[in-house]
Amino acid sequence: MNVPADARTAADTTAEFFHDYAQDFDAIYGTKHTWIRKLVNKYLRASMRLRFEKTLAGCNPIEGKSVIDIGCGPGHYTVALGQRGAARLYGLDFAEGMVDIARRRAEQAGIGDRCEFAIGDFMKVDLPEQFDYAIVMGFMDYVAAPQAMIDRTLGITRNKAFFSFPAQGGFLAWQRQLRYKSRCDLYLYSEPAIRTLFDASPAKSTTIEKINRDFFVTASMEA
Repeated sequence: MNVPADARTAADTTAEFFHDYAQDFDAIYGTKHTWIRKLVNKYLRASMRLRFEKTLAGCNPIEGKSVIDIGCGPGHYTVALGQRGAARLYGLDFAEGMVDIARRRAEQAGIGDRCEFAIGDFMKVDLPEQFDYAIVMGFMDYVAAPQAMIDRTLGITRNKAFFSFPAQGGFLAWQRQLRYKSRCDLYLYSEPAIRTLFDASPAKSTTIEKINRDFFVTASMEA
């Protein structure tokens, strides 16, 4: 995963950070936690649980549908939707360590035959097809060109796409900026800024909801 210093980009830095962070990030979703981690999850990571629940609820009906999970991480969304009946799942992440965990998780869940995982940059890879649903959770935080990202996502989505955007302002945003200062670039958003992005996008309709430290966005491609 190491890239020569003179050739490194912001994307390289982010990919390396999440490759190294893969095991610890995966553990956030686990069930065995110390009391300290439980408190951290309750007060600092509530939005992760909420956006997971809202995405699964939004991907209905899921039976027989296809899903692309952009920035799939360790595969929690992909596997959960596969277990609920999705017919085709494609997970993409630029961190090799994350993809390794996702592949193992899908195999262990018995849905490996319906899942495909790839390592790469969403803005550069050739995608195999269009999908009924697109998931972009915990990813816009690290995207320097959000309009291009949104437009390409919606361009491969038939039904709905779900995004999370980290909210600017407040204690949670401040402490996160402090933690990530030496790790990788982090981008925070206001609701008007998000609205402007989607007003300029191909989406037929958009809803923006504030959930804890994030904005949860549902973009529909159907009138």
